[in-house]
Amino acid sequence: MNETEFTFQTKDGVSIFSRKWLPEGEVRGILQIAHGMAEHSARYADFAHFMNKNGFAVYADDHRGHGKTAGTVKKMGYFADKNGWEKVLGDIHQLSGIAKKEYPDVPFFLLGHSMGSFFSRNYIQLFGNEVDGVILSGTAAHPGILGNIGIGIAKSLGAVFGKKNPSVFMNQLSFGTFNKPFKPNRTLFDWLSRDPQVADQYIADPYCGAIFSFGFFADMLHGILLINQPENIKKIPKNLPIYIFSGDKDPVGEFGKGVKRVHKAFKDADIQDVTIKLYKDGRHEMLNEINRAEVYADVLGWVNGRL
Repeated sequence: MNETEFTFQTKDGVSIFSRKWLPEGEVRGILQIAHGMAEHSARYADFAHFMNKNGFAVYADDHRGHGKTAGTVKKMGYFADKNGWEKVLGDIHQLSGIAKKEYPDVPFFLLGHSMGSFFSRNYIQLFGNEVDGVILSGTAAHPGILGNIGIGIAKSLGAVFGKKNPSVFMNQLSFGTFNKPFKPNRTLFDWLSRDPQVADQYIADPYCGAIFSFGFFADMLHGILLINQPENIKKIPKNLPIYIFSGDKDPVGEFGKGVKRVHKAFKDADIQDVTIKLYKDGRHEMLNEINRAEVYADVLGWVNGRL
């Protein structure tokens, strides 16, 4: 197994930092990972090594405004001046092309966690015929009227204070209640995992947990509303295999309720192969949970069943 760091240039001139983890032997398939908000690709190294041992080449980028693509901590939390959501999605698709060029004759799977799951859902609405299966971790349902209100607030305050300025208010509006079910709280990020080391490592990581900008929140809420529109869900190929997994104590997925609504939306769109698994007492990052070995094995088993 070996890890390689590389960058690629986008059409608008942004250098996207990326990683690939390659197996020592035969490559049976490609797994591309789209990470979540306020984190980065290096956090998936352990899972990537597991997939390497099972014959998968793993690729992941640091999205715009994240990790080493942002470049410095001060530049984190902002996608782009215009069409930020669409540009990040384009970057993910461009990385897919790089991976497929290097391994052209093997199945291709996409795994997205949290915000990455939202991008993955948009990806299969636009490029679903280019994917052999998609895996959604820690996803969420339509935010309802709060989504529309949130976009308006983010845009309005961004116009006043600057789109690139961090927004404590939007951060609190989005995540302020997530830790409450896990009182007494040891850290601000107990909601990520039952494993205390996960929160400690997240807090110690300079590329994790930043307060993101008004512009970012406007872009992300735009994307969330976009992927939940029934006419867009209907664009997903009916024969595309989809695996959804989450913890039943994940506040992002409304403790399983929102995850079930996503599953139902896919089924209502007549997508034939949709699997859902909710892990008892699991929190937001199931790939970093205390039962991560079980979660890894379940992902691998699902992928192997679709090769």
